[in-house]
Amino acid sequence: MTKIAIIGAGGRMGKRIAALAIESEQYDIVAATEYAGSPDIGADVGELAGAGTYGLKVTENIDDWPDVAIDFSLPEGTMKYLPICRQKGVPMVIGTTGLTDSQLAEFADTAGEIPIVFAGNYSMGINLLVKLVAQAAKTLGQDYDIEIAETHHRFKKDAPSGTAIMLAKSACDALGRDYGETVICGRGGHQPRQPGEIGMHALRVGDTVGEHAVHFGNLGETITLSHSAHTRDTFVRGALRAAQWVVGKKPNLYSMQDVLGL
Repeated sequence: MTKIAIIGAGGRMGKRIAALAIESEQYDIVAATEYAGSPDIGADVGELAGAGTYGLKVTENIDDWPDVAIDFSLPEGTMKYLPICRQKGVPMVIGTTGLTDSQLAEFADTAGEIPIVFAGNYSMGINLLVKLVAQAAKTLGQDYDIEIAETHHRFKKDAPSGTAIMLAKSACDALGRDYGETVICGRGGHQPRQPGEIGMHALRVGDTVGEHAVHFGNLGETITLSHSAHTRDTFVRGALRAAQWVVGKKPNLYSMQDVLGL
């Protein structure tokens, strides 16, 4: 059994990671953490996840070190455990979004010493979509406008989503464009759409799990590639698959596409 630590065990993703890990009987949860002062500190990780008593309490720190740490917390939690896992030599699977460029640079530096899987989305369907977006952008060329729309639940803090950023970067790479200079978030006023820009639009509605659509259009046609997630379990299964895959790998910064062999 793969020994895992769940960082952010009280979050929506953390709970489902615990529940599906317990259900599968392929993982041994040896640590589950939450931030200091969290009301989930001291709770049984299985009961917190709705999977029955497991016999492991949620704590502020990791005491029993795992084969791999799975982190779907907040940037503060991720940056707390990144240097600790580096020191302990523990691989990480990270799904935290809303990270800054300097934090992402620290990922790259840490990946020189431990293997890290980092993805804005762990769905197999989304990672296939990323490939299809690159292929479409390369085939259609520079004359097609590109607009990306994403919808998530009202509680999501960061916008645009990590997945939308993945999709935009995939298109930019295929077209030889710089992400920072090409992408605009939202649109307002009276200025017309500029050639070559990629528009990013974020909706926050109710309990929507995740919807993404990439529109390619010129003056004669529009092509839309889209994906809808019906349950967070889609992401959880991908993260657990990544956790098993990364154990024993050489230090490097891997993507979910590496895990899937895309």
